[in-house]
Amino acid sequence: MDLEELVLKESIVSATGLSADFLQVGLKGDPSLRETAILRPRYHTILDEIYPQLEEHLVELLCERSPFSLYIGFNSGEIRTQSVFDPLREETHAAERMLEDDYLARHFPAISYEEKVQGMREMYDYLMHSRLFEQLPDHWKRIFTRRHNEWRPMDMASIAKVIGSLKALRDMPDYYLRNATISMVQGIVRLQFNCDGTQLINADNYQRFLEENLSV
Repeated sequence: MDLEELVLKESIVSATGLSADFLQVGLKGDPSLRETAILRPRYHTILDEIYPQLEEHLVELLCERSPFSLYIGFNSGEIRTQSVFDPLREETHAAERMLEDDYLARHFPAISYEEKVQGMREMYDYLMHSRLFEQLPDHWKRIFTRRHNEWRPMDMASIAKVIGSLKALRDMPDYYLRNATISMVQGIVRLQFNCDGTQLINADNYQRFLEENLSV
């Protein structure tokens, strides 16, 4: 096995995303959290109250404004974003402010989904022709180039489906959602539950995940 194959095989989520052989990966954390999950009282935040009204604003952020990644922290009441205009930084916002149209307009410049996708392609084009890229070993150059040539973003219908399903996952009676991360770049949904379990799900496989866990 050469270095390229080994790098892709070893990572849970590799440079090319979640392997086609693993459309869903479950990770287990602290076993004491799993054992006491049902005994611990549910902690409610402002997100539990406002999420039905917030959904459309979160879809708007990914489909019509600058963010390409969202972290939705139900247990903390925070929304974290990464923007195509400043991709190396992460911003944190109070969830309730996301209900305000003026707040969204101030913090998240409008950009069409197609323009945002094209902008991300151009960023990687730049990297591939930069001095930084030349420092990569050959096996990473091959991985990077193939990924760039084959890349496609998470589609808007999948984004709306994921965001629209989170309230039901949060309202599950025993093992419920604590936070979720959605990245249109990688096409992966990361869900962390109160039992400290984490699910990494390929966006194309998300409906099957819902059917298995929510009978949707």
